[in-house]
Amino acid sequence: MGSAMAWPLSDNGHQVRLVGTHLDTDIIKSCIEKRFHPKLKRKLPENVQPFYIEDLAKALDGAQVIVSGVSSPGVHWIGRTLAPHARPGMRLLAITKGLEAAADGQLRILPDVLKDEFPAAVRDQMSFAAVGGPCIAGELAARRHTCVYFTSRDAAVLPELRALFKTAYYHIFLSTDIIGVEVCVALKNAYTLGVGLADGMLAQLPPDEAGMKNDNPAAAIFGATAREMARLVSVLGGNPEKVTSLPGVGDQYVTCMGGRTVRLGRLLGKGLTYEQARAEMAGETLESAFVIEQIAKALPGLEARGLIGPDELPLTRALCRTISDGAIAQIDFDRLFQDDVN
Repeated sequence: MGSAMAWPLSDNGHQVRLVGTHLDTDIIKSCIEKRFHPKLKRKLPENVQPFYIEDLAKALDGAQVIVSGVSSPGVHWIGRTLAPHARPGMRLLAITKGLEAAADGQLRILPDVLKDEFPAAVRDQMSFAAVGGPCIAGELAARRHTCVYFTSRDAAVLPELRALFKTAYYHIFLSTDIIGVEVCVALKNAYTLGVGLADGMLAQLPPDEAGMKNDNPAAAIFGATAREMARLVSVLGGNPEKVTSLPGVGDQYVTCMGGRTVRLGRLLGKGLTYEQARAEMAGETLESAFVIEQIAKALPGLEARGLIGPDELPLTRALCRTISDGAIAQIDFDRLFQDDVN
């Protein structure tokens, strides 16, 4: 996704420096030698210049905006890596989605985790923002219509960033509800894994003579995810209305269309433990499992402070048992909507 962001910037006439991490050497090698991005399967725009991570200082020289697109476990690393090169006035736009459980049980959004890696004297003179919404990297690079939120606590920086990135195909809406947006786009990964369970569970059933799919169970789980997502967004201080917009069900829809999160859910639904499924998906970045692990760490603290009741969030708790406790995936459909009495 970090690479895909180069397309709207390039189309707007900006010079873009694309820096790979230490895990992206082969990608950057292809970009330098062939001007071809092997993951996005297309040539780089002319005004995109690729760099190896060893040349980060050169790439950041004079840069106005940094777009950070590492995986969730890499947020601390990228913060520490960028910090020595930060300067007042820089804008940092984070793409990474996820949550991190603090020692006191708080769940923190990753833009805040990233910001904390910068020296206080510098970060207070920078602007930090994030992107949330349904966006497949390859589709953005193909210039397909894409709608997202740019979000930040710094309202003044949002129109500036939109002016840099907005194109006829990249449609950007603005929000200062960074908690609501970021919690939604993190949780949609966790809950999409839950939707994926339905397909896996179908494999455990005897073949149906009419060839029926498993859409009813998947839809029930999807409905439950929206309810539980709204509850957690509220508890963490965001606006639950974001759940019914792009960062919530909008982003979850595109994630449910396929990819590693759905595949992991299918494997778990077939009866594999998380360890077995992870072995089968070796080499894949399992952001959904990372988010669920963080929620599992935070739930006891949220309960202790009276923010979440012990009988709330049945789907979330089932996912936590599957990922954090190594249990075989099970969904109690009778519990999913038991508190909906209206």
